[in-house]
Amino acid sequence: MFTAPQTLVNKLVVLATVIGLGSALAFLLVACGGESSARPRPATWKVLPAAPIKTAGLTGVASVWTGKELIVVGVRPGPDGTFIKSKNVAAAYDPSTRTWRRLARAPRMQNYCRRDVAWTGKQLLLWGCSQAAFDPQTNSWRMLPKAPTGEGFVVWADRELIGWGGGCCGDAWDGGSAYDPASNSWRTLPRSPLAPSQGPIGAWTGRKVVLVVNGYDPEGKAYPTRFARAAAYDPATDAWRRLAPPPSSALRYGGTATWDGHELLVVGNSGPRVRTTLAYYPATNRWRRLARPPADLTPMATFWTGRRLVVLGGESLRGFVYDPQDDRWAVLPRIPLQGSGQTAAWTGRQLIVWSSAGGATFTPAHA
Repeated sequence: MFTAPQTLVNKLVVLATVIGLGSALAFLLVACGGESSARPRPATWKVLPAAPIKTAGLTGVASVWTGKELIVVGVRPGPDGTFIKSKNVAAAYDPSTRTWRRLARAPRMQNYCRRDVAWTGKQLLLWGCSQAAFDPQTNSWRMLPKAPTGEGFVVWADRELIGWGGGCCGDAWDGGSAYDPASNSWRTLPRSPLAPSQGPIGAWTGRKVVLVVNGYDPEGKAYPTRFARAAAYDPATDAWRRLAPPPSSALRYGGTATWDGHELLVVGNSGPRVRTTLAYYPATNRWRRLARPPADLTPMATFWTGRRLVVLGGESLRGFVYDPQDDRWAVLPRIPLQGSGQTAAWTGRQLIVWSSAGGATFTPAHA
């Protein structure tokens, strides 16, 4: 039996659905219960305590959720504001206690490259100009052997760290590597059918890595059609398979992607103010278009909550939510802190955003 407050909440959700606001309100409502007021309260952001590292000028920021903590790594520029004499810094935030802890400083590395991180279940792997691993249990870093290829896309694929593509200074790469922590060794992936790409996007499905590229070289010229725009890599067979290409120019200016358990969900930039949402279903090897995202959404990161797609982006960092059942977008409340070097993670129940200006969490009522 529902209490009166709960019944009112349910009626409000139904009413909101009738007037076209169902998905937004359902995501933002905070459930009422007991003897509390029946008036629904919108979910809001909660500012984090200050991190124990200096954030001014921090660059190369990346983060990963370990299942218990958010680990943030970044580069503090040297005294002259460049990468000369720059230092790596790291800290970990525990949402259960709302406390930070300073982590050991990473070994000296080349810090001018794009960096990315992945969580293996036991350690953080950092891939940039050089590679390193961090163990939270021992609070210690170690350098890894040099990867045989560059880095553009990185994902943890159950037993290996897999990276593909990348590029710098007018170059786009089409090679890939895989790192096995058990043997502390790299292997080079076989050549893929994909067009070279500085910024490939994709996800690990649990069996395969699905990658998508925009099909344009760094000068903006389209690659020949003999190069694939989408492909899947199977670590078990060490083989690639060409996939159906996404709609033409849907990812002209990049995008982000995530796996929802059945489909690859892609939010792409197809024009200066034109955004596209796509879904790729491996079982049929087909793409379908979804509701168009808000015009001010420039996707930076995507997360699947189990029921909805959360996307961060925009000129000033904003949060957006896509509901697959309603095929509709909603906008989250404005993030209270804006800064450079934004990074974010989904913990399974809340979104954590952090930047040079500090951090905040958002806990939706219905993820």
